[in-house]
Amino acid sequence: MTPIVAIKNLSKSFPGVRALHEVQFELNAGEVHALMGENGAGKSTLMKILAGVYSKDSGEVLLDGQPVTLESPAHAQALAIGIVHQELHLMNHLTAAQNIFLGREPRGRLGVFLDEAQINRDTQALFDRMHLALAPTTLISELTVARQQMVEIAKALSFRSRVLIMDEPTAALNNAEIEELFRIIRQLKAEGVGIVYISHKMDEIQRIADRITVMRDGCYVDTVPASTPMSTVIAMMVGRELEHHEKRIPDTSANELVLEVNHLQRGRAIRDVSFTLRRGEILGFAGLMGAGRTEVARAVFGADPIDAGEVRVRGRKLLLRSPRDAVQAGIGYLSEDRKHFGLATGMDVESNITLPSLSSYLRWGMFLNRAGINQIARTMVDKLRIKTPSLTQTARLLSGGNQQKVVIAKWLVRDCEVLIFDEPTRGIDVGAKSEIYKLLNDLAAQGKAIIVISSELPEVLQLSHRVLVMCEGRVTGEIPGDQATQENLMALATRRELDAAPMH
Repeated sequence: MTPIVAIKNLSKSFPGVRALHEVQFELNAGEVHALMGENGAGKSTLMKILAGVYSKDSGEVLLDGQPVTLESPAHAQALAIGIVHQELHLMNHLTAAQNIFLGREPRGRLGVFLDEAQINRDTQALFDRMHLALAPTTLISELTVARQQMVEIAKALSFRSRVLIMDEPTAALNNAEIEELFRIIRQLKAEGVGIVYISHKMDEIQRIADRITVMRDGCYVDTVPASTPMSTVIAMMVGRELEHHEKRIPDTSANELVLEVNHLQRGRAIRDVSFTLRRGEILGFAGLMGAGRTEVARAVFGADPIDAGEVRVRGRKLLLRSPRDAVQAGIGYLSEDRKHFGLATGMDVESNITLPSLSSYLRWGMFLNRAGINQIARTMVDKLRIKTPSLTQTARLLSGGNQQKVVIAKWLVRDCEVLIFDEPTRGIDVGAKSEIYKLLNDLAAQGKAIIVISSELPEVLQLSHRVLVMCEGRVTGEIPGDQATQENLMALATRRELDAAPMH
């Protein structure tokens, strides 16, 4: 059987970086082929070449056995290749139908006015094919992230795509939404669509994929059945066996009380939330999407105003008018949305790492100590194994995992006493995830007080010395780390207001 797509000996370089070196890849009709590798392995670059975003330097791409040169995204779409990017590209003020047919809208009889009725009919046909209960006239701004992703898939299918590339499609979805996405993937597979599935989530890969191709450092490693043990796949990805870190829960009960949050209130998003955090402790926050975990973190960091309550650091009550007040009090916050709230994507790696700490590198209060800035940035790049060709590389050009490490680096340079990590490993590969787990444990051992918010219960269980569980803006329970299980965390995470027992 001739594959829909065959990539042979494909290479691509950017200034100072060899992104791909003689890579190969095949995709069959009606197959889900997972593409795996650490951040910076070259997965997204390879797929962007297939989608016409980048041009190749050498090698060849064959469609149905015939060589093609993909000149642009429009050319790739014309050849029935669609891509659903990790970051959605939709316009919030337009309807679902208008987004799907943007730039190629059918016209009425006179060829002047848009034929909105035809756009809506064509969109409804796409939604019917996907068994998606969604009105074509719904504004994108009114949809959840999961529904917006379905619109992106419908947009790709509107080009009659035979090849569909999905880059981290479940990064922001909850379990029910993932099941809906998998239903649509299985349906497309049954219709003969070939799907390239990029993800770091091992359990998903085993459920949805037929084959796995592994890349490492821009090179092809191997293609194996999806039934291959994940320990084998991980070793292929990272080129080594991952260290297993035994979870040890230190006794921090006698340690200094660093952070106190008392009766925090903000509408229905935060409802009478109180907790404490001691030096050397990792406090996990668990809960379903919309539970209020991020809202609490943003309030403690001064990013959102509160209606009532107080935040104290080492006994001193803070007046939180902005994040600047929190940073000056020794609180650092790594946002779940690194692109919008964690990075200056247009600035270089060195500037991003040192930006919150520039005042520490001033001579006579006015001249920057360039040598000191360069040295601390270089130290952080080495310590966190940030893959970048240089400190002058623009942050937006780094892989997602390396961008996340840059955000972590900037708060380490600032030397904050309280560190809030909101989804610290979202979009990060298994090798980098292991490194970040070790880093968080090392920071706690050094006396940092750490909050970890994660939607992945195994991550909460792996890291936390103590777990706080939230549901609908309320704290519904607190469990010592050595007694926490997925079952008792889920029971508390689904304890709605009517069931919630008062906290003591």
